[in-house]
Amino acid sequence: MALLEVEDIHVFYGNIEAVKGVSFHVDEGEIVTLIGGNGAGKTTTLRTISGVKSPKSGAITWRGGTIHGLPSHEIVALGICQSPEGRRIFGRMTVAENLDMGTYGRADKKGVKEDTDRVYDLFPRLQERRKQLGGTLSGGEQQMLAMGRALMARPKLLMLDEPSLGLAPMLVQTIFRIVEEINSQGTTVLMVEQNAFGALKLAHRGYVLESGEIVLEDDADKLLTNPEVRKAYLGE
Repeated sequence: MALLEVEDIHVFYGNIEAVKGVSFHVDEGEIVTLIGGNGAGKTTTLRTISGVKSPKSGAITWRGGTIHGLPSHEIVALGICQSPEGRRIFGRMTVAENLDMGTYGRADKKGVKEDTDRVYDLFPRLQERRKQLGGTLSGGEQQMLAMGRALMARPKLLMLDEPSLGLAPMLVQTIFRIVEEINSQGTTVLMVEQNAFGALKLAHRGYVLESGEIVLEDDADKLLTNPEVRKAYLGE
């Protein structure tokens, strides 16, 4: 049984259909990536899994149980957390206070302390800047903070929406390396990315979205060598 199963979901913004019958699955322990250009429906798909959007039809199941239609906080409580596109950190709160926001609904102080230590181990820069306001951090540091905040909920599935967006190449490598480390520690990852090459180098499997539909799916290494993918997304 898949950890997460998305089955033939259709999602609308008003009369505009943004996601047109998308189906895919994520197995426990995997890194799965959704790649595609702007407007492909990648972010809408994540927002629908998170409960921010509701599908007009189709089903989303988590460990075999239906979750579409649940409010977002209940989905987070099940173990599904999202680091959103654009980071969305709290600029007037310190790094430490931003991380505390990720513990909403948790009462296990020992576990929260363990997760705080884990985040600071993964992102030493955040520990150095723990008393600094989030709005004064660099773009790369804000991305680290957004990911760290999501990890504070101790997710079983971490969903990352464009984690490399707007970052310098060296920082992109750092973020991807940390995603790999997070996965190796036991967290399943579903990642949306326009950086197709970096995402496919990192992931186990991938899906290509175009205009709200999945047009290709395969093991990530096979998608990297697929001529259609190389021409459309890798500039060859």
